[in-house]
Amino acid sequence: MSSMSSTSSATDVLCVRFLLPPEREAELPRLLELLGEFSPVVEALPPDSALVELRGAARYFGWDTRQIASVVRVRAVALYGVECVIGAGPGPMAARMAVREAEAGTTRIVTDVTAFLAGQPVAALPGVGAATARTLCEYGLDTVDRVAAAPLSTLQRLTTARTGRELHEKARGLDRTRVVPNATARSLAAERAFGRDELDPYRHRRALLAAADELGARIRDEGQVCRSLTLTVRYADRSSTVRTRRLSEPTAHSAALTSAAYRMYEALGLQRARVRGVSLRAEGLGPAEHASRQLTFDPVDERTRALEAVADRARARFGPGALVPATLAA
Repeated sequence: MSSMSSTSSATDVLCVRFLLPPEREAELPRLLELLGEFSPVVEALPPDSALVELRGAARYFGWDTRQIASVVRVRAVALYGVECVIGAGPGPMAARMAVREAEAGTTRIVTDVTAFLAGQPVAALPGVGAATARTLCEYGLDTVDRVAAAPLSTLQRLTTARTGRELHEKARGLDRTRVVPNATARSLAAERAFGRDELDPYRHRRALLAAADELGARIRDEGQVCRSLTLTVRYADRSSTVRTRRLSEPTAHSAALTSAAYRMYEALGLQRARVRGVSLRAEGLGPAEHASRQLTFDPVDERTRALEAVADRARARFGPGALVPATLAA
């Protein structure tokens, strides 16, 4: 376990990441109930994380941040057999950044945000995507402290007025976000991990195709449709990028899910990124019989859906690997 010496405010927020494999992600609501024993203010961060507001908890239990984190970890293992990593800080931003540096069974506590941010790559700031990070790095603003030292007008000129202002504040340790209590909507996820850090965009897309095909089959098998799709790309340095797209209509059609996943991936503008794995999460699930579908009169689309139904019947009889897209069979 590690921490940083304090020169500023106390640690008020925990970010807990449960080490859940995709097939166990449905257990997140139960794990949130565990966190609710320590604070009424818990914000779910699907598929596997949550923020916990600690104000008042320390006085109530008579424990400090590290002790609370230790009890959370022990109970998660004892009751659910789930390990977790925990980050803590004076606000959600610091806590979420801290959890990236923590390892299984450890707590990373940040009390001096300015010292913690110094030297961090600009891409580590929450909300900074690959395209924004690349633009800033081209102008020598590759670390958080360099961004903090840059004039606000420069950051706004390189990005946008709103993004530049948010960058300016975050780099200086000013976090305006709050822990917002919520509930996890039921969802399904499919993940593909690479055996080694993968740089080839073709293999990235192939993994997305496999995940979308699996996800579509599982949604249809449950008689559901989804309203939005979330893409998570995990990198070699343990950081990740998350993007969510609301679908034009509720669907369980694998081709539609694949198309949405490809568009989100291409929008990231990844170049020579060392990718550790990708995952897709179908959210906003609802009964298929209650969903409307826009008729296209497209014979190709109708043929694809008919083949999809045949593939579903074959998988139900012979197993999930009975039929796969031709690209994946190569």
